[in-house]
Amino acid sequence: MHKVTLSAEFRATLRERRNGREHVFNTIDPMCTALLVIDMQNAFVAPGAILEVPLARGIVNNINRLATHLRSGGSPVIWIRSTFAKTGPESFSVYFDNFAPGDNGEDIRANLYEGTEGHAFWHELDRHDDDLVIDKSRFSAFVDGTSSLDKKLRDRNIKSLVVTGTLTNICCESTVRDAMMLDYQCIVIEDANAAQTDYEHLAALENIARVFGDVITTDDFLKTLAYG
Repeated sequence: MHKVTLSAEFRATLRERRNGREHVFNTIDPMCTALLVIDMQNAFVAPGAILEVPLARGIVNNINRLATHLRSGGSPVIWIRSTFAKTGPESFSVYFDNFAPGDNGEDIRANLYEGTEGHAFWHELDRHDDDLVIDKSRFSAFVDGTSSLDKKLRDRNIKSLVVTGTLTNICCESTVRDAMMLDYQCIVIEDANAAQTDYEHLAALENIARVFGDVITTDDFLKTLAYG
């Protein structure tokens, strides 16, 4: 996992902006909270995979710890996976045609078709039969029409989201940005998210902490975040 963390200077800036508080969400209601685990699929986690994020293998233990903790309080655990279609409105053409063009884009898409090995969740994750699985066809799971996540959360009266997975600066950050603007309280677990580089990981955490959600370590979440 990443060893970098928010700097003391940055944390001081947060406290100054927040009237002495480093975190804005100090309590959560477990019955109104969900754990989101984003894109921890073979295509991202497996050694040698087309979208491999090597550091993602190092966050599996923390994700499992969080899942156990949150389930014990009655919070749903939601596994979110990238699932692309060959054609039609879910084809994500602007991304694949311009940012992953040619054979690379086709290979990425083919590795995330339903039923493929790349589409499957990484085998070391502690998934339970009664956990939810949500498919998404965009980086953010809250893009209208491309995921059922928002409806599933509102049906369960979920107000707070604990966000983990990969990549910190792409799908995780995109999901958190949209979630906050839909009035969800977001708590991002810094050592249960992973990016390609420390620089990208830390930049995303700083973006999130400024205006989109709280950033906290697994240990601090488990030890200090009280249920309201």
